[in-house]
Amino acid sequence: MKKIKSIIAVIVTVFLLSCNDSFLDINPLGEVSESAVWNDAGLAEAFVTDIYGGLVWGGFNEQALASLTDEAIFTHPGRNINTVTEARSNPQNPGWIDDSRGWLNLYNRLRATNIAIENLTEPKFDNSTGIADRLLGEALFMRAYFHHQLLRNYGAFPIADRTITLSDESFEKARNTFEECVDFIIADLDRAAQLLAGLNLQRGRANQVAALALKSRVLLYAASDLHDIPTASSKSSIISGYNHKELIGYTSGNRIERWQKAKNAAKAALDLQPGNMLNLAAPLDPQTATQVYINNSISRNGGENEMIFGRYYLNSKPEWGGRQGLFNGPNGYNNWAGNTPMSLLVDDYQMLDGSKFDWSNPEHSSKPYEGRDPRFYGTFLYDGAQWKPRSPANQARDPLGQIQTGTYEVTNASGQRVTHFGLDTRNSPIEDWNGTFTGYYVRKFIEPDPNHVDQNTWQEIPWPAIRVTEVVLNYVEACIELGEFEEARNWLNKVRFRAGMPAITSSGDQLRLDYRNERRVEMAYEEQRYYDARRWMIAPETLGRKANGIQIRGTLKPGRVNNLYRYDPELYDYTYTLIEIDPGKENRMWLDKMYWMPISFDEMNRNSLLIQNPGY
Repeated sequence: MKKIKSIIAVIVTVFLLSCNDSFLDINPLGEVSESAVWNDAGLAEAFVTDIYGGLVWGGFNEQALASLTDEAIFTHPGRNINTVTEARSNPQNPGWIDDSRGWLNLYNRLRATNIAIENLTEPKFDNSTGIADRLLGEALFMRAYFHHQLLRNYGAFPIADRTITLSDESFEKARNTFEECVDFIIADLDRAAQLLAGLNLQRGRANQVAALALKSRVLLYAASDLHDIPTASSKSSIISGYNHKELIGYTSGNRIERWQKAKNAAKAALDLQPGNMLNLAAPLDPQTATQVYINNSISRNGGENEMIFGRYYLNSKPEWGGRQGLFNGPNGYNNWAGNTPMSLLVDDYQMLDGSKFDWSNPEHSSKPYEGRDPRFYGTFLYDGAQWKPRSPANQARDPLGQIQTGTYEVTNASGQRVTHFGLDTRNSPIEDWNGTFTGYYVRKFIEPDPNHVDQNTWQEIPWPAIRVTEVVLNYVEACIELGEFEEARNWLNKVRFRAGMPAITSSGDQLRLDYRNERRVEMAYEEQRYYDARRWMIAPETLGRKANGIQIRGTLKPGRVNNLYRYDPELYDYTYTLIEIDPGKENRMWLDKMYWMPISFDEMNRNSLLIQNPGY
């Protein structure tokens, strides 16, 4: 599989090949002049390739955006991510912000895109093959991508439409309106789609479908409640009292037209890339459905057809994003258990028949991990789940490779019943400090090969910055908001059937709720929930909830004996108790100003024309 080349390798190689023996050649040996870059197609491509570095690790960071939502909590305190309210409320100390969302880092990347755009608009090298047009299309896409990151995190921003130079009278610039920002992004994406049309590019590079798909996301967000100021003002006093509403949404215009544009953009992308197994007339069987979902998440065995735009990794080139298994895997496998699922998310996965999982239902509560949505089994590691072999040092403790997140009885040599703490708990004999607080671990995006040891091996699973199913769901949402319920159900059930789930038959408000839950479970841990809960303005009821988990106890049945624990309902009676996470470890509370990130105190000081977001 082809991957994007390193700019450093390209530039060094080109330079070494061009060196001569003259001691009078005083050009720096480790650098290439700007004029040389834009007079050479290969160096220009290397420059544009480097712009993709602004994706950083995608969502495969040790600390994940999921842990700022009701999907997960971060296991290790003291990193400005656990105290969610405090970490999102102070412009002087805004808390953990990864580089893919940081204001300064995004503007640094935008400067690079503008340098490329300005030099590729009228290329100085031979463009007979269309390489300059292709590179220009990629640069325009990346400018739109970085701008969209600013938009969905901070609201309106000063549009970076050109490079700023020392000859400029001022380096200060006011924020454009929200509408102007959307229009600028869409114009870049339209131009990128035109320039990239019909090109078959390396995976990891922008293409026509990526431009149309990102356009669908930007327009969908723009049409949502948070950015329709009359709607948002009716739901939040912070917004209604803000004096610069044009910075956070549309103060006028036709919202129906905005939904229609979002629908059209999504359909244009879907017409070009139909995805993986989205043409079924009936649900897949559960086992196949689980495997297809896993294939989609690891982008293999047909799952690569789901990927529109992603961040790729090679185990031969170790990078931080290739350690997803180490970051999130169970401590009993010598991993770090960084972002662990909340029961709030786990419990939103339906039963296989499409009914809601309910702890008050004795049949559900006695066997909570049986008969669930097949995607459940491709997303979570739960008590009793079959997983990989343990390390040689620990296989004697668990020769079956089963997840142990509970406390169980076993019998000792004297026949007495004693307590065995699960190997994947915080009372484990294996790295207990890395154990889950919630009773669950993430399975999604972790290499399933039993020979792959997450602790010390780099995986090659790409991060899906944009995938086909997101675009399908964008289309469904726009159809619902336009009152086109039959069309919405038709496309929503394409996703359901692939997942082995029965068709949804609802309409109106109930269909909207069904759709939102479907998006929640299908797109879990893909950095969708953070933005969806905000733009739907349901964050007070969702992201503001206290984090919770599960406590599991296994008691030997009367007369049964077992000296080495294994998950076995024939031997054990299991009880499951929901627990609230200690607020000292993870505290949640929603404040409406958290609909946006604050512009940092340093940025406000650098640019006196900036206006702060509401509530800060």
